[in-house]
Amino acid sequence: MKLLNVGLLWHSVDSANLGVGALTYSQMHLVEQAARMAEVEVKFTIIGWTREGARLADSRITKACQVNGRRLLGLDKSLRQAFAGCDLVLDIGEGDSFSDIYGWKRLAFLIGTKLLASRGGRPLVLSPQTLGPFKHPVAAWLGDLAMRRARAVCSRDALSTAYFQSRKLNKPVNEIIDVAFALPFEAVPRSSEKIRVGINVSGLLWGGGYSGNNQFGLTLDYQATVLELIDYFLEQPNVEVVLVPHVVNAEREAEDDLRASQRIASIRPAVSVAGPFASAMEAKGYIAGFGFFTGARMHACIAAFSSGVPCVPMAYSRKFAGLFNTMNYTHVADCTKETQAQVVSRMKTAFSGREQLREETRRGNEIAQQRLEKYRRLLAELLAEAKHG
Repeated sequence: MKLLNVGLLWHSVDSANLGVGALTYSQMHLVEQAARMAEVEVKFTIIGWTREGARLADSRITKACQVNGRRLLGLDKSLRQAFAGCDLVLDIGEGDSFSDIYGWKRLAFLIGTKLLASRGGRPLVLSPQTLGPFKHPVAAWLGDLAMRRARAVCSRDALSTAYFQSRKLNKPVNEIIDVAFALPFEAVPRSSEKIRVGINVSGLLWGGGYSGNNQFGLTLDYQATVLELIDYFLEQPNVEVVLVPHVVNAEREAEDDLRASQRIASIRPAVSVAGPFASAMEAKGYIAGFGFFTGARMHACIAAFSSGVPCVPMAYSRKFAGLFNTMNYTHVADCTKETQAQVVSRMKTAFSGREQLREETRRGNEIAQQRLEKYRRLLAELLAEAKHG
């Protein structure tokens, strides 16, 4: 059976952001399923913001290559050599980084690596991710250039599909879903009869974004809203509140959910703080034990939703509404449009009607699994092409 090396661009097995880990391990799981359909064997090369050589003892990973400026410019050949060893490159853009909302530097890395990966006719696939938004016309043009180079383009939501179609690139788009809906997990048994409410506090939003000055244009005071929600849940009978960090970054406090959660626990000592978790799978297994969940890290919310937990995401970008509306799930608090009072009211209504949300979550997961099957078939076709070409 032929062995293919699949490059996983903008994936990571050691990211401080467990959402990126969720994307990586889910992608590997889906590729392995597709490989069985295509009758090939696969190994993986991880390329992105990863430690040099990081594998975390996973025998499926043959190499991990860190992207940096020298390598992107060709002053160090390691990145080009990593791509040269790949039969197929799947680029997931860390889920939502194929955009200019995080600044020009990150976009330059995202675009530059796509152009390098596709050199010499090597098939590059944009795996299911958020496409855009691009606020600057030059950024939009660069995004178009990268999408034209791709062998296949996949979106993870209807809004991204609409954006792609608006660019009139004369190629199809495959609307799938976030691959993290395929993340394997083992649920942690419940240790309490109380209703466990999980809240993911985004350290990034807690500090006002990287700029510290409401970078994402929230229409509410995020800190005050979180504290009001905590107080509401603590007032409910037979409820315990747990703060669940999903990004733990000791080196960048601006991104760190753990420190934000610990600060909250110091002023609201009735709450507890979970983690930190060793992997995205461990975090999902823990989150699966909640009776209700809310948070501003989208992959923490996906972990809840995909394990059947009633959930109200707190959105700071269009990726939230795009993804959850694609599954006909409308219980999303938009922190860029709604007031604090509106978000708190929405959360109270959802919590009191959480059994109805649980049913809607079940139906949404059926849609997600159908879309993932479409992606498996696409991967199987691409692997079959790589096998013969």
